[in-house]
Amino acid sequence: MAMGKILSSGPILLFWLYLVALVSLPADAAVKRYQFDVQVKNVSRLCHAKPIVTVNGMFPGPTIYARDGDRVVINVTNYAQYNMSIHWHGLKQFRNGWADGPAYITQCPIQNGHSYTYDFNVTGQKGTLWWHAHIFWLRATVYGAIVIMPKQGTPFPFPQPYRETNIVLGEWWNNDVEEVVKQGNKLGLPPTTSDAHTINGKPGPLFPCSEKHTFAMEVEQGKTYLLRIINAALNDELFFAVAGHNMTVVEIDAVYTKPFTTQAILIAPGQTTNVLVQANQAPGRYFMAARPFMDAPLTVDNKTATAILQYKGIPNTVLPILPKLPLPNDTAFALSYNAKLRSLDSPLYPANVPLKVDRRLFYTIGLGINPCPTCLNGTRLTASLNNITFVMPHIGLLQAHY
Repeated sequence: MAMGKILSSGPILLFWLYLVALVSLPADAAVKRYQFDVQVKNVSRLCHAKPIVTVNGMFPGPTIYARDGDRVVINVTNYAQYNMSIHWHGLKQFRNGWADGPAYITQCPIQNGHSYTYDFNVTGQKGTLWWHAHIFWLRATVYGAIVIMPKQGTPFPFPQPYRETNIVLGEWWNNDVEEVVKQGNKLGLPPTTSDAHTINGKPGPLFPCSEKHTFAMEVEQGKTYLLRIINAALNDELFFAVAGHNMTVVEIDAVYTKPFTTQAILIAPGQTTNVLVQANQAPGRYFMAARPFMDAPLTVDNKTATAILQYKGIPNTVLPILPKLPLPNDTAFALSYNAKLRSLDSPLYPANVPLKVDRRLFYTIGLGINPCPTCLNGTRLTASLNNITFVMPHIGLLQAHY
């Protein structure tokens, strides 16, 4: 009955919100429309074939392209057996709170056979973000890039690249991901680690049955390329490097940075990093590679995913060169790299941050063991914030709001 009352007033509310959205759009804004069909597709990796949840049958899913100021309308139809919602990671939902997407938090998930239309404005943002499923662990396969270009006539605050390419880092499990999570909860332990990391959905030729499951990008000698790198892995911080080539970091999480050059980057789960790469080495084939950073005594999938940067005219028979990635526990590199991240702070892109601190907060993030009568081991590995762990509420947040 409560949901019936909510829905009965919904059309009037949505009509007024729709008018507000139209009025707030700039005169030169465009409306970008997309159709997302959530569907199950059989995919093969590492000599294992299994059904996975995808958008439009793609892994990773389609890229959303927009400009700063555009309105984006995405109709999502769910043909999978799982309830589904989509989150637009990093997009500021000014007056579009209903479009944020976390299931049971800002919306009811989309049930099988049903559709939902996300409608939001892209305001004051440009760069690389991403979208993903926001329910259970379905974002292990349901994700894709969001590319926001500056307003028409506004150049990048760095040299214009010849071309750009999305590099989406992810993971692959041979087993059903939802079953992996259930088994971990049943044991009271973290879920088993992935069987491989992936670059644009492909693990690369260092894994079995993966010669055809390797992403490759072609470059021309002397040209500069923009790599839009996204870490869509569930839990792993990742190192990424291109053999023989330096990278110039120019943007983090859709915010321009003071450019700096590095041989490798560190990218956290959910983070995006834009880098410029100059094709200035001897023509050949060079591996792009990613593997985890972990300096705590926790198990990670420590294998290296690879893709290929290939100079135009070089045959596929030439063996690629591997980059020298930092060691998996290289804390010094991680700290040094993160210390180099600075806002651009230019007249066009100022760093408007408060200079006066009114209150200081101290947070501790911990991992411990709690009793768990329903777990096979009698205990459960439990995370905490300031020694307080999460407890599932007895009433749904949407219902509580109502």
